[in-house]
Amino acid sequence: MGARALLVLALASGVTPDAIAQQPDPVLGRNLAAACANCHGTGGASRGTMPSLAGRDRAEIARLMREFRSGQRPATVMHQIAKGYSDDQVEAIAAYLSVQKGK
Repeated sequence: MGARALLVLALASGVTPDAIAQQPDPVLGRNLAAACANCHGTGGASRGTMPSLAGRDRAEIARLMREFRSGQRPATVMHQIAKGYSDDQVEAIAAYLSVQKGK
């Protein structure tokens, strides 16, 4: 079923376009965490010297990202990368990485 047909069906059932737009993207965390793979490995499972993020505590990942973003935690490039994410995006990344399997 195409996107247009789904929209028509949703509108016919009384769901408004605003309600549809407010639904969270179920793959947002995965999509955002794809950028982490450059250093931390696919799904956060590092194969090198960079720390693995896969399977780490969700709150810990989010806290570390906020610390990088604020400059509280020193880094070579991570403080610049972290500045590009909102709190909601950080939470989505942390949620995704926390349920991935480590190496």
